[in-house]
Amino acid sequence: MLKRIEKLLLELAMFAVLLLGLLITTSVVLRVFFNSGVPDSIVIVRELMVAAIVLPLAAASTARAHIVVEFVTNRLPLRFHGWFVVFGTGFGVLAITPLIYASWNEALHTLQSGGFYFGVLNLPKWPGRVIFLVGISFCWLRLLLLVIEDVRKIRVGGQR
Repeated sequence: MLKRIEKLLLELAMFAVLLLGLLITTSVVLRVFFNSGVPDSIVIVRELMVAAIVLPLAAASTARAHIVVEFVTNRLPLRFHGWFVVFGTGFGVLAITPLIYASWNEALHTLQSGGFYFGVLNLPKWPGRVIFLVGISFCWLRLLLLVIEDVRKIRVGGQR
């Protein structure tokens, strides 16, 4: 089930990137040829960037596609490599926890207050906040499951 959600989030992020390209292209064409523009395009781009960056984090974690620096761990015996991976993933879980707390508070506050961006379209603020909360929460859940899986593999004697 989690893989399906991660795939959906990844597809939504790809859709956000496509919308970003379309919106920016449309805005540039309108400005060059018609001295006009897309209303509130800066706000829309900002909100789409949140989706494009945060939604695929869980899928990136599943693929273990994060940036790693291995110049120290490669010099250590193989039996330590798995524990360094567990440490790094566990550190990620701990680092993301305050972000989830803060984004929960921000999303809840924005939903309750009904905040809007000032502009022609009066776009609501809550979608970007909720998208950030969803993306970062699924990343946290995936990292936690990876820690559990890696510790289990190491304990039964296998390599991570």
